[in-house]
Amino acid sequence: MTRIAVIGLGYVGLPLALSFLEAGHDVIGIDASRQRVDELVAGRSPIDDIDDARLRGALERGFRVVASGPDGAPVEPASAEPATAGPASAELASAEAIFVCVPTPITQSKDPDLGPVLSAAALVRSSLRAGQLVVLQSTTFPGTTNGPFRAALEGSSLVAGSDFDLAFAPERVNPGDPASARRDVPRLVGGSTPAATARAAALLRTINTTVHELSSPDAAELAKLLENVFRNVNIALVNQLALLCERMGLDVWEVIGAAATKPFGFMPFRPGPGVGGHCIPVDPYYLAWRAREFDFVDRFVELAGDINLAMPRHVVDLVGEALNDRGLALRGARVGVLGVAFKPNVRDPRNSPAADVIAGLRARGAAVAYHDPHVPQFTAADGSEFGSTDLEVILGGSDVVVVVTPHAAIDWRAVYDRAALVVDTTDSSHGQRTSPRQVLRLGAGWSV
Repeated sequence: MTRIAVIGLGYVGLPLALSFLEAGHDVIGIDASRQRVDELVAGRSPIDDIDDARLRGALERGFRVVASGPDGAPVEPASAEPATAGPASAELASAEAIFVCVPTPITQSKDPDLGPVLSAAALVRSSLRAGQLVVLQSTTFPGTTNGPFRAALEGSSLVAGSDFDLAFAPERVNPGDPASARRDVPRLVGGSTPAATARAAALLRTINTTVHELSSPDAAELAKLLENVFRNVNIALVNQLALLCERMGLDVWEVIGAAATKPFGFMPFRPGPGVGGHCIPVDPYYLAWRAREFDFVDRFVELAGDINLAMPRHVVDLVGEALNDRGLALRGARVGVLGVAFKPNVRDPRNSPAADVIAGLRARGAAVAYHDPHVPQFTAADGSEFGSTDLEVILGGSDVVVVVTPHAAIDWRAVYDRAALVVDTTDSSHGQRTSPRQVLRLGAGWSV
């Protein structure tokens, strides 16, 4: 049994902590958000992939959660015995291995923001001791682990590779898909020394069947970026194809489906209103930024990001086109948006294209409401705040309905039976009974 601390209890850190606990390790979870900590110790999971029952079971088995706020005081479940754990720093000092799973956002100018990573490093540094293993999991550019993250840790006067072990092991979680956290999903790890790599790999093999050891943290960091840049570039490709199909009078969904019948050499990607979440809209800019430090301009990666970022504006144009077909202007129109989470069947709205779609509609004078069974409150890119509206109200009170996120929990039969005009950006109308010119489909044109 290894004593493990996990810093950051979101979509990556919480499943990791519970996996280690269920593998027989002693696990402490640490998060900067007091609200997040309170929610966890009350047995309420903040992420879709961990249900409340699993979290409560982990708490009963000894999973401890503390806040890393100003006082660092531990927060224990109400049903637990009187608290015996010390502050977050003491918990970190007692850990044999520390995993850092904090966000890696971008700035307004699309440069990497290592603030959360370096804050976590400062927290670890405050109690770092010889013999510990520190593993960064946050997706970042090559050179982070052995660069600024290592430098922050070595401010303790301890040296990576001789006093403590340091490694990078990227997460491979797909939010909304619990299967992505299974034991048989291979993991990657690269350490600052061969011994650090082997040590981190041995620990990860207690929760993953296959762990691939890489030559360095930089190689592991770049491998992770490649995974997500690959997706971003291919999504951009089919988004461009969708725009072309609109001009050519073809159906991009039919074209992609036809190409996907080839059993080799092709992988289907789908167009849509844009990309969202924690990875796809962010990671390409980490790679492009790092490439510029080597006097290498990765126009290919940057162009793909720009194409996907432009899709919400195209959706707004489609809404204007649909209303114009009915003799209505976008200014003053009532627009209902269906789905604001960044992907179907999750409650996470981070970087959702809906934020830009709603802001764009409002900028052109539309009155906007939204319905999302998973996201009760939402803030658009212009700062306007909304609460989810009942689906019946949306369908009965909108001049046009825009499908942004096709949650399974939405009654799509009702949508296409009752909405007089729909802009479908996700092919949610496929298989539904529709009327001629009722639905304007991204990449395909009007329903017939």
